[in-house]
Amino acid sequence: MQGEELQDMMQAILPDDALMALVREANLQQRERKLDALTLVRAALVAAAGGSGGREAAVMRKYFEMGAQKVVRGGFYAWFNPALERVLEGVRDRALAYVGAQSVDLPGILGAHVRDWHIVDSTTVRLEDALFAEYPGAGDYAALKVHKRYSVGIGTTVAYHVSPAREHDATHLTVDASWRGLGLLVDLGYASLGLLRACREHEVRFVTRLKDNWKPKVDHLARGTLTRTFFAGSDLDALLEAETIVLDGKVIDADVHFGTGASTLTCRLVAVPTPEKGYRFYLTNLPAAVGPRQVSDLYRVRWEIECDNKIDKSCSHLDEIKAEKGSAVRALVHASVVSSVIACLIAHRHRLATRPAEGAPAIRTQPPLHPRAVALAIASAAQSIAAAFTLRGEAARRDWDRLAAYLVHLGKDPNWRAKPSILDQLRGWPLPALSRKPRRSSTHTAN
Repeated sequence: MQGEELQDMMQAILPDDALMALVREANLQQRERKLDALTLVRAALVAAAGGSGGREAAVMRKYFEMGAQKVVRGGFYAWFNPALERVLEGVRDRALAYVGAQSVDLPGILGAHVRDWHIVDSTTVRLEDALFAEYPGAGDYAALKVHKRYSVGIGTTVAYHVSPAREHDATHLTVDASWRGLGLLVDLGYASLGLLRACREHEVRFVTRLKDNWKPKVDHLARGTLTRTFFAGSDLDALLEAETIVLDGKVIDADVHFGTGASTLTCRLVAVPTPEKGYRFYLTNLPAAVGPRQVSDLYRVRWEIECDNKIDKSCSHLDEIKAEKGSAVRALVHASVVSSVIACLIAHRHRLATRPAEGAPAIRTQPPLHPRAVALAIASAAQSIAAAFTLRGEAARRDWDRLAAYLVHLGKDPNWRAKPSILDQLRGWPLPALSRKPRRSSTHTAN
């Protein structure tokens, strides 16, 4: 990533004129002469990335460090109000709109049958007890959930919203016509037969694990060891128990259905043996050209959203919010998620810039940027990034070039050769070949 590209991305998400328009629309500035609204918004984002946590006190320290006029603590905290929440909602919308305009990076099997793969998940943030009435947790404490929708092709969050932590995850995922042409990697917490029927109705590809209490009926076995014939519609558990279908270390690929009549759901069931945990069973509506092990690899990509949740908490300090007002909490949530989105976007733009040219071998030889490493680099340079927004001309160009080189250098994945993730492998970073040391001769020849 070059400095000009980094500057363009930052200015597209956080331009002065757009931020000030949001400030005026939300009436954040009003007649408060001591408030520097633009600095306050940037301080909220810097504090999220800067290692001091997402607390209001951390934002206050960054705000003063950035040269704003000093005010008493109580006066500063009063600015964490619904107006600031609306401004940061606008920042969120700008960031996610920028994300939606990016090209996807889905080579090979990743993009063969979908325009992008999306993953949904939630992460829980415990709050101060004063917020229990607004955000009840699963127990006698206050907590909220951030429900995220993550793009595999872009490598970052593309949508999110918050809810009380007590609410079940499944109620926050609806597949409708807007999903057409996408793929869904769905966790068991969200999976239901109704959701899979919605995927069929709206032409959405899916991969999910088979739930223990689901009872698929086998219509046809395409791959696997079969010891005797069976009637179409036989219960899978019964076929396995009678060893009609044998779990002998080979993959299984079968056509199955659930339900009867108009509500019948047909799909593929694939099973893949694993060294540690026996067979893993998956359901998918991908065509047979995608083999069972490829289906298993695609589902393993779902781990990417767990890594993204870790960035939100360990780098953007989502779980360190100590505010006691709902509007302040939501404002700080927006600051944390936008901060992590920016780190992921930098990693994505670097992947796009370094991918093999069309017609060249699909193997990638340059190290990828790891979003968490980028986020940590942003944290250490947060103050410099905030200052770069104020520069113009040649001074701005030099500073953005320096920052881009710094982020790329520190953001490189240290494990890209030895331990590429399953997603990196599917994108073209191969596993290293097993090296063998030359065998030492058993005889010794004296000179």
